Amino acid sequence: MAKIDLKKELKELYSPSAKEVTVVDVPPMNFLMIEERGDPNTSPGFKAAIEALYSVSYALKFMAKEETPERDYVVMPLEGLWWFEGKEGFDLVDKGSWCWTAMIMQPEFITEEMVARALEEVAGKKDLLALSALRFERFHEGLAAQILHIGPYSAEGPTIEGLHRFIAEHGYGMRGKHHEIYLSDPRRVAPEKLKTVIRQPIAKRV
Repeated sequence: MAKIDLKKELKELYSPSAKEVTVVDVPPMNFLMIEERGDPNTSPGFKAAIEALYSVSYALKFMAKEETPERDYVVMPLEGLWWFEGKEGFDLVDKGSWCWTAMIMQPEFITEEMVARALEEVAGKKDLLALSALRFERFHEGLAAQILHIGPYSAEGPTIEGLHRFIAEHGYGMRGKHHEIYLSDPRRVAPEKLKTVIRQPIAKRV
């Protein structure tokens, strides 16, 4: 039996072009989320958040498969919302001031009750401090512009600038938080081959 792969089912959202910006309407989806702040390269909180998110996500996957075998699915990639407290825009320089939400999307059949059981199961096996900060939340991003960045995270600048330029030139305004979806595992993929969806929520200017 083939596993459910939401990246393929939601190809428009998770496999954008690297050559041109596209505009998408992102529907409401459920996520496991952990919110923190600081440079992800040096912050122990970021590493702890990722470990907690994946631990619970895999616990949910195995729980769903055990209870309903036809609901076996591929765990979705890590995503991040990035912003500055009290400051508009986003840049790659002041990393120490970044606020972020690390998150992983969950299938519609995952419930709050299942998440509560998965949290209890993981807590019984691992001592993960970030578990207490994890929440299960419905997130509706709505209209957004996005493009695929191929290369190191540190080289995202021109891609982000091009995305923002497209938004301005096509009569949109930016809203919400800078959004990235990490399609590649940096432990297994060379920096120059990393694939990251860069997304920015937008609104039509009046």
